[in-house]
Amino acid sequence: MSEPRLSTGAKGIALIKSFEGLSLSKYQDIVGKWTIGYGHLILPDEVFNVALTEAQAETLLRRDLAVSEKGVNQYVLVPLTQNQFDALVSFTFNLGVGNLKSSTLLRVLNAQQYQSAADEFLRWDKAGGKQVAGLTRRRTAERALFISQS
Repeated sequence: MSEPRLSTGAKGIALIKSFEGLSLSKYQDIVGKWTIGYGHLILPDEVFNVALTEAQAETLLRRDLAVSEKGVNQYVLVPLTQNQFDALVSFTFNLGVGNLKSSTLLRVLNAQQYQSAADEFLRWDKAGGKQVAGLTRRRTAERALFISQS
């Protein structure tokens, strides 16, 4: 586990918001899942019949970030910089804790192979089995943040 437990910094939140975008009304994402706010996947027990306010979207984002942060803090066993943590949270926010947990990225990172881990981000650029330009840009930005020293 990374010590101390980290939370997402300003660079990570900005990265996530820039790629998720803000939709105050629900929409179907690229693979057909209902989504709202900053990439919040609408759960079966949630109903969003009216548009969100920006404050409500921010609250949903913080709640969703907590899940991703918990996963990164739980499964990463090596020390992380804030930028590395933020990049991993963005990755996990987009792909889910299960994908982080089973990824080669996590395996090589926990073996302290930081450069190899950085390169693994780029392998996660597909949705529905097809390469997606937006995901390629996101993974490139996450990798750049992961290796950034400032």
